[in-house]
Amino acid sequence: MKQILKHLIILLISIDTVSSTPWNSPYLGEEIEQKSLFTSFSSPPRHLDPVVSYSSNEWSIISQIYEPPLQYNYIARPYRVEPLTLKSMPEIIYIDENGSRVDKNSTNISYTDYIFRLRDDILYQNHPAFLRENWNLKEDIDSIYNLKLSTRRLMASDYIYAIKRMALRDNSSPILDIMDDYIVGLGDYSKMVSELFKKNRDIDLRDYNISGVKLIDDFTFSIRIKGRYPQFLYWLTMNFFAPIPWEAERFYNQELLKRKNISLDRYPIGTGAFYMAENNPNRRMVLIKNPNYHIEYYPNSRERLPLLEKVIFSLEKESIPLWNKFLQGYYDFSGVNSETFDQTIDISADGNMELSPSMRAKGIRLKSSIAPSIFYMAFNMLDPVVGGYSNEAKKLRQAISIAQSEEEYISIFLNGRGVVAQSPIPPEIFGHLDGKEGIDPFVYDYIDGEPVRKSIEYAKRLLAEAGYPDGVSKETGKRLVLYYDTTSSGVDDRSLLDWRREQFKKLGIDLIIRATDYNRFQEKVRKGRVQIFSWGWNADYPDPENFLFLLYGGNGVVESGGAGVNSANYKNPKYDRLFEQIKSMENSPERLKKIREMVRVVQEDAPWVFGIHPKSLILYHSWVKNVVPNAMANNVLKYRDINVTDRLKRQEEWNRAIIYPIFIILATLGLTIYLLRLYYIRSQSLTIFKT
Repeated sequence: MKQILKHLIILLISIDTVSSTPWNSPYLGEEIEQKSLFTSFSSPPRHLDPVVSYSSNEWSIISQIYEPPLQYNYIARPYRVEPLTLKSMPEIIYIDENGSRVDKNSTNISYTDYIFRLRDDILYQNHPAFLRENWNLKEDIDSIYNLKLSTRRLMASDYIYAIKRMALRDNSSPILDIMDDYIVGLGDYSKMVSELFKKNRDIDLRDYNISGVKLIDDFTFSIRIKGRYPQFLYWLTMNFFAPIPWEAERFYNQELLKRKNISLDRYPIGTGAFYMAENNPNRRMVLIKNPNYHIEYYPNSRERLPLLEKVIFSLEKESIPLWNKFLQGYYDFSGVNSETFDQTIDISADGNMELSPSMRAKGIRLKSSIAPSIFYMAFNMLDPVVGGYSNEAKKLRQAISIAQSEEEYISIFLNGRGVVAQSPIPPEIFGHLDGKEGIDPFVYDYIDGEPVRKSIEYAKRLLAEAGYPDGVSKETGKRLVLYYDTTSSGVDDRSLLDWRREQFKKLGIDLIIRATDYNRFQEKVRKGRVQIFSWGWNADYPDPENFLFLLYGGNGVVESGGAGVNSANYKNPKYDRLFEQIKSMENSPERLKKIREMVRVVQEDAPWVFGIHPKSLILYHSWVKNVVPNAMANNVLKYRDINVTDRLKRQEEWNRAIIYPIFIILATLGLTIYLLRLYYIRSQSLTIFKT
């Protein structure tokens, strides 16, 4: 017995002394000791094919693997586009209707040519697709995961091939119809190859050409777009325009790989800073530093990118386990949700958010930024009650806008994580104005240097002028009843919906909630069968056009048959005329003047309650370096850095095995055994004595 206890004690002591890896670490020892970044994802990505993917959880992965021609400068503000795989920014040439070159300020621009000159030192990751011997895999192959690998240089034709893949309808690219409005010949090419594909699924897209996309030489190509559209440069930072080697499709098109569900949609092939080494979307996904990555440096320094060796994404479906692992040091980043807000954030006397003392003591740091997004409440402008453009209709919507206390909403439901929107344009986007110039004068007054929401008494006067004194219709004598469509229906949403009713009740208006599932809700919005509803928009690119087009009449969701983004079906001729002018303008005082006119028009018409611009809060540990919030850039992981020594030290401190209870249990067990043995010996002695 003594020997057993001795060995148990030695084993317990060794838990705390033998290994440098914390005893409860979810990672392998070498992963902790490398420059690995540990992060998480909440739902498995559906698509990793860049021509299809269009969700943030997918882009957080593939943007580290693929490289479009351009990227956002990581640290520059305002956001600035710069070359990624190009020698320099694209050359831009303006063409008139006769095919002659004209100045960019000409009023006779029919086309714009973008000429791209690639660097000649960029290689793809090592992959079996680049060896022809791997193009005819047989059933008896030992392991498709142990094939010989090779690489090749990035070519201009790879970017052209990506655009051709975008055009194929069967690939379901979400931006095909948008790009069809701009890229010359894309629509005709799409119709042709999509029809051919129905007859022969083995067609080679390289055999057919897009009239507006030209291969000039191995490292030069051009794209011709219709008219002038400066925002096209922003699209060229997106993964839709990332290069695809034609060999990838040739390789993945093999029957053996199809049957094993091995495809470009699961196993990307790119030139980026990382390549996918492990894809188990039900557990974890691992990216490893691309050994072929071209020379690139951290902005304003000589640190060569990427700075990390590995990135490990682990599946975490629930927020509490994620939070606990973050506090243990096993995740490098965390967001802040309602469950953890009070533990994490203190609100200072001036209303600013600060880390709580307990978080600061652990060396945790906080970065906050206002997202280039807007969440708003929309009125269906086709609705006979809340829609229309008469003075009475405007005053009704203005009164409702005043009654919606967005300040209260931010305080109660967002823990202060947002700012009240005064227009469709978020901060840090050209056209956004602060101070007195930027307020919505139909909802706010500007008093002592601050916007102050107009009083409910003033809103009630507007409501009376709209024909509803105290919320009662002059015509019918009945109380005004309005309908709010939403997907919120759970127990957790009840307080929000009750709050929403209270905002209308302040004006004497009854609000009826119509909750439905998301698909049904979308269908109702597309068909204009809603009255009031909430919606939101995240910027695709940092330009006011990307927000102002949400209210452009030509984008009306009903008028466009469900394809538009103007869910309020707002249509004002002056606004539309100005939008047509500013959408193709570069930023300038003239453009700003026109944008201000547009904003004032939409503030008066009030098709939206402008709502909020959300504030993003990011928590990270002190060992994580180069954390710069950038809402536009997606390829940010190559800039991150990790102090491995500091992290390992903290992980060991925070996760020491608490073994003294086991010693107490063992001591108790030993004492019990000793007493039982003593009792047994004494009982045996008594028995012998009696006999």
